[in-house]
Amino acid sequence: MIMGKSGSGKTTLLNILGFLDKFDEGEYIFDGKDVTNLTEVERSHFRNKNIGFIFQQFHLINNLNICQNIELPLLYDNKLGKKERLKRVENNLKMVGLLEKIKQFPNELSGGQQQRISIARALINDPQLIFADEPTGALDTNTSNEIMNILSSLNKQGKTIVMVTHDPDLKKYATKVVYLKDGVFIEEG
Repeated sequence: MIMGKSGSGKTTLLNILGFLDKFDEGEYIFDGKDVTNLTEVERSHFRNKNIGFIFQQFHLINNLNICQNIELPLLYDNKLGKKERLKRVENNLKMVGLLEKIKQFPNELSGGQQQRISIARALINDPQLIFADEPTGALDTNTSNEIMNILSSLNKQGKTIVMVTHDPDLKKYATKVVYLKDGVFIEEG
């Protein structure tokens, strides 16, 4: 877990590590591979295969139903047939407890349900790494705890999750906490 006040650089760091933003200098080694100079297309493919994102604002597409939203990362690679894609979507929806919502649209769901859908989407390609940017920031306390329990369970199953937050109440869910201040990591507090 990366903690820090608003404006400390948490989201910028995740965006750089997740290939959403570029950086000015240095090297980026991911799983032993230098990924610093990948082309935009290579970055997109690498990101889709290796990284799942959970955002505070969910980033679901309102004119696509839940099945279609979760399926999107699978379509980008275009390696699986329709039956296998549907099976994966259904398995992920079961994992987050929302299989019955498969044909609904995002605006028909609560904020907590939308965040669970975004978790199902983030996991659809079985990524090595999950980045969670303030995943509970737009949720009430009970729903936040539900989301954090899902993320904790995923971590216990072997998923690596890097989460950024400014909420000290979430530290209890972390296996490691580091602090970011003005774009610099400071000593653990």
